Amino acid sequence: MLKTIHSHLHKHRHKRLIIALAVFLLILLLIIFLRVYASIRLRNETRADAVPVVRVMTAEQETGMDRIVLPGNVQAWHESPIYARTNGYVKQWYVDIGSRVKTGDLLAVIETPELDAQERQARADLKVAIANNKIAQITAKRWRHLVKTESVSQQETDEKVSIAAAQEAAVYAAQANLQRLQELVGFERVIAPFDGVITDRATDIGDLIDAGSSTSTPPLFRIAQTSPLRIYVKIPQYYSARIKPNMAVTLNFAEHPKQTFPAKLFETAHAIDPKTRTLLAQFTTKNKKGELLPGGYTEVLFTLDVPPNTVILPVNTLLFRAQGLQVAALDKDNKVVLKSITVRRDFGSKIEIATGVMPGDRIILNPPDGIINGETVRVVS
Repeated sequence: MLKTIHSHLHKHRHKRLIIALAVFLLILLLIIFLRVYASIRLRNETRADAVPVVRVMTAEQETGMDRIVLPGNVQAWHESPIYARTNGYVKQWYVDIGSRVKTGDLLAVIETPELDAQERQARADLKVAIANNKIAQITAKRWRHLVKTESVSQQETDEKVSIAAAQEAAVYAAQANLQRLQELVGFERVIAPFDGVITDRATDIGDLIDAGSSTSTPPLFRIAQTSPLRIYVKIPQYYSARIKPNMAVTLNFAEHPKQTFPAKLFETAHAIDPKTRTLLAQFTTKNKKGELLPGGYTEVLFTLDVPPNTVILPVNTLLFRAQGLQVAALDKDNKVVLKSITVRRDFGSKIEIATGVMPGDRIILNPPDGIINGETVRVVS
């Protein structure tokens, strides 16, 4: 019986030992699993921490209109100095600065005593030439009849006919000389060449006038046609392709602070000035009321369509590299693609991109200095 009890105790102790060993192994496996899991998690976290975290923006097509203001010079439609075309003295002037005149209006009269005397002499010379021609023609006709009866020689007849022809030519010469002098006498009357306003008068009664223009001879008057007006604007080359026929602009004048004036493109130079890299454009404005004055300055407001594929980026997307200006874009796998760009315009906090970026590209904001092509990044919102 004692042997049976001892055997039973031995079996019970062996069973407890197996259970304890199993629990121990289970705890050991759990500890190993936790350590492995922690190691894997730590490695994954380390790898995740090693991937740069970035914020991105999507490049969008710039819409709307470009509004630019350029300086313009205002000029009269026609402007001309008026000089005397004959020598003499100013007998009378009829207009002063500010006078509005029509084409052909009398501005002044110049007295030319010597020219008047020459005209009178030319009239007398013409009368003499006509009288001489008349008698020469009668004589030549008479001698032609006489030569038929052989009363005079053919030689004498030819001489009379030649004299008649010479006298006829003398009449034409006298008429031409008189006409020339009459035209010169006509220049005694200084008239307006076109409708306009007198902007300057530099003569007075009794002034000695020399014909023609020179640096030492001021013009008698200066006249300007102020309706319409010409507006000349030098347009930067960048905008030249967007200047279209008959395009409208708005004029602003400091002397008319609450008013704007419309103008329309008349013509351009069709060439870029190599010195200034600008396109000279001429606009017109009607100015029927005469409010605007030639010779002044104006600000010309242009409203232009934005070119296609125009993208504007903030300056915090830029990378300054040895290869030039770049931005860091992302492909579909969130890998970095460095793109070289050219800047069209700089607005300070933003730039307009000429080449390198297209609408829809994802661009990294504040990219790290060490970022490289092909690097994988993690995007956060």
